[in-house]
Amino acid sequence: MLIPRPDLTAAQWRKSSYSNAQGAECVEVADGFPGVVPVRDSKVPHGPALIIPSAAWSAFVESVK
Repeated sequence: MLIPRPDLTAAQWRKSSYSNAQGAECVEVADGFPGVVPVRDSKVPHGPALIIPSAAWSAFVESVK
C-alpha cells in the first residue's frame, strides 16, 4: 500500500519519554497527520522519516507496553 508522504516542514516533533539525556535511543514522532504517524531518529533531524499508518503505530505501541 502506497502512503502519500505528508509535508513535514512544520511538524512538531516530540521525543520518546524513554530517550535519555545522552542521546541514546532517540525516537521522535509528530502528531497531527491524519491516518499516519511520522517517526524519525532525533540524532538525525534532517534525515529521513518513516511514515507509519496510524493503526500499525497503535498496534506497535500497545505491543511494547
